[in-house]
Amino acid sequence: MCCGILKAFGGLGAIVALILVVVALLKQLIALVGFLLAAVKIAIIVIFIALLVMIVLAIFRDRSRRRREEV
Repeated sequence: MCCGILKAFGGLGAIVALILVVVALLKQLIALVGFLLAAVKIAIIVIFIALLVMIVLAIFRDRSRRRREEV
């Protein structure tokens, strides 16, 4: 009788341990996905700012060329 109870608790403990491992892995996966999403958002913002700077520089170059041609 004693061995049957220990086997039941052993099996129950294994199930609980498996559930806890799965929960821990899911937390890590959620954290990784959150980090990757933040990195993608930051990359999009940096690319957008770089594009705006390139447009502004192109406008200034065009204005300076037109001033040279008028003189």
